[in-house]
Parts: sequence; structure tokens; C-alpha cells
Amino acid sequence: MSLELYQRISLLRDLPEHRLHRGDVATVVDWVDHPHGGERGCVLEIFNALGKSLAVTAVPLSAVEPLRDDEVLAVRPLARAG
Repeated sequence: MSLELYQRISLLRDLPEHRLHRGDVATVVDWVDHPHGGERGCVLEIFNALGKSLAVTAVPLSAVEPLRDDEVLAVRPLARAG
């Protein structure tokens, strides 16, 4: 999989610490190498529907996929923790 900086991606897993779900959209803002030689990761910035930044987090590359042209965006309320 080839990703570029500032490319929008879709999450392949839930990120409960940020109240995010599989399928939510984020933007790649940096790359990170695993400190012990494991899987490379990417730093994501997550925005709300109006463009306000909600979170920045790092995930392994296996946790994201590029958006496809057969997908549509949808909105949902940000789930409350707990």
C-alpha cells in the first residue's frame, strides 16, 4: 500500500481512546518508524465535519487504508466515552 503525506485514509479498526470507529476518515501527517524494528506507522490528524482538529495519533500502517472511489463519506455524532 502506498500512502502520501496529507492523503485522507479510512481507519480499519476502532480507536476507542479517541472515540473513533472503523471507517472514520483521517489525514496522514507524518511517518514513524517502530522503536524496536516493528511495523512502520503513520501519524494521523482527525478532523470533525467542519474541519476542526480533534486529535493527532500514531497507528501502524495496517490500521489504515486509502479511500476508494466507490466509497461515500457519512457523518455521525462523536461517541461519548464511557
